[in-house]
Amino acid sequence: MKNWKPLLAYLAAFAAFTLADRFVFAHPVLKVLAMAAMVLFAARLAGLLLGLIKPRERKGMTLVSLLSSLLRYVAALVILCWGLSILGVNVNAIVASVGIVALIVGFGAESLVADVVTGVFLIFENQYNVGDIVEVNGFRGVVKEIGIRTTSIMDTGENIKIINNSEMKNILNRSDNLSRAVSDIAIPYETDLEALEEKLPQLMEDIRARRQDVMLSAPRYLGVQQLADSAVVLRFVVDVAEKDIYSGARILNRDLWLGFRSLGVECPFPQVDVHSK
Repeated sequence: MKNWKPLLAYLAAFAAFTLADRFVFAHPVLKVLAMAAMVLFAARLAGLLLGLIKPRERKGMTLVSLLSSLLRYVAALVILCWGLSILGVNVNAIVASVGIVALIVGFGAESLVADVVTGVFLIFENQYNVGDIVEVNGFRGVVKEIGIRTTSIMDTGENIKIINNSEMKNILNRSDNLSRAVSDIAIPYETDLEALEEKLPQLMEDIRARRQDVMLSAPRYLGVQQLADSAVVLRFVVDVAEKDIYSGARILNRDLWLGFRSLGVECPFPQVDVHSK
């Protein structure tokens, strides 16, 4: 219901200006206001209709986002040109005579043109879509919106970064392939490693059975990662969706620690031998 309030406001303004224009006086400014209200109403209505479309594919979501952004620019352009025409300005003559001016403005708006052109190529080349998890210049997040000029990316803290399309370079799209959550577990040197390794396959299957909502496969034991000062570090990995890469690592750490305790293996702590004479 909240989205309909601006639409009703535009409709009321359009009706008021139209009635005033018809029954009170036909002032050009009044006509411009009535026209603007009509265009904004049409753009808002089209935006709401686009919002009702819920594509299943990310490509479809991207096109809806792009069309929504395009509507705002088209509405502003229509209001400008139509408004000048109502006020008696010969828009055709202006368009025909602004070749040099457009060239000068074009050089000044080089970054704007680059943003728009790059945005078009990004869409057609399918480098990323709305809903993809991407990493750009060290910022990692979910693509929330792709517009004519900018792309909005939201990280896990729900911080939104808006990046000009021309700055979307060296993109790492992490949504196309599976990701691996990594867990390093330390065990004491006195642990019978061979006996422990024989019990690991069953432990991995038990963890997978409890965590099928996050883990796409059973965790895998890769071997000894490090011989540390006070412990032997074992490495484990598990396949997860990219969106679960951090939570998957935390879950794997927890379940491995509890599993090792159930097998009688305690995680070590630093120890210092003190010798006195």
